[in-house]
Amino acid sequence: MALRTLQVSPGFMRFMPKEYQDLVEKGPFGRKLKLSDLGTYKELLEEHPMCEGCAMAFFIRLALTALPAPEHTVILGTAGCGRLSLSQAAIPFVYGNYCDTNGVATGIKRGLALRFPDQPKDVVVMAGDGGLADIGFSQVLHGWFRQEKFTTVMLDNEVYGNTGGQESGMTKRGEVVKMAPVGKKFDKIDMIGLAKTAGVAYIARLTPTNPSRIVSTIRKAVLIAREVGPTYVQAYTSCNIEYAIPPQQVMEDARRVEKERYGFLEVMSEEAKAFLGGGEV
Repeated sequence: MALRTLQVSPGFMRFMPKEYQDLVEKGPFGRKLKLSDLGTYKELLEEHPMCEGCAMAFFIRLALTALPAPEHTVILGTAGCGRLSLSQAAIPFVYGNYCDTNGVATGIKRGLALRFPDQPKDVVVMAGDGGLADIGFSQVLHGWFRQEKFTTVMLDNEVYGNTGGQESGMTKRGEVVKMAPVGKKFDKIDMIGLAKTAGVAYIARLTPTNPSRIVSTIRKAVLIAREVGPTYVQAYTSCNIEYAIPPQQVMEDARRVEKERYGFLEVMSEEAKAFLGGGEV
C-alpha cells in the first residue's frame, strides 16, 4: 500500500511481466493525473469481465482515475457486479461479507491510522445498492453516525443485477423487473436524506454522463473523508441487461434519467466547505 511495495530488487525488473513493468514505470502511483491524461499511462484497471455497454464499468474506470493517492488506498467491496472489475485492479481490494462491508472498512481505516500516523491512507467502499442500501444498510448508517472517515460509493443500478433481477431498496416504486413481476410496492430508499440526517460531511448524486464531474466528485469525497468525516457518493449506473437497454443506448438512458430524477446534487458541511476553500483539492 505504498510506492515502495512496487519496487523490485535491482537487476530483477527485467524478469518481471511486461504489465508489471509498465505499471511501475508508467502507472499512476505517486503522480498527479488529470482526466485528460487518460490513455497516456498504464491504468489501474484495463480489463474486466463486465457486460457490453456497462455503465458501472465506465464509472469505476473514472473513479479509479480520480483517486488522489492510489498507492495509499484500499477499496472495499462485496458481492455484486462491481467487484468483478474492482478485484482485478492494481490496488488493494478487500472483499467484505454482503452485510458488513462498511464495518470492515471501519476496522481497516482505524488500523491504518494507527499503523501509519504520518501517512494518510484512504479507504473507499464501492458497492451496489443491494450491498449498501439493503443487506449492508445498518453498517452504512452506523459508520455515518460514528463519523468514520472513509468514503462510501453506491453503484446504484436500481436492481440486483448480479443475481437475476430481484428488486432492491433502490428500485423505483412500481418498477417491474425480471424477478419482481408485479412491480415494486414501496418507494426508493432515500439514502441521500439519511446521509444528511447522519451528518455526512460530503454527499453527492450523479450519473455517468459527465466524466470530469465524476473525477472531481470522487476526488473531493476521498480528500474530505481524510480530514473531515464520512462522505457518500450515489451514482446511477444502470444495469442494461436487467432493464433491457441496448449497449449503444446506455448513455442516452443516463442522460434521460439525469434530467428526469437523478440530477447532479452536492451537499456538504460547513467544515467540508472550509476544507475545500483552503485549496486542498
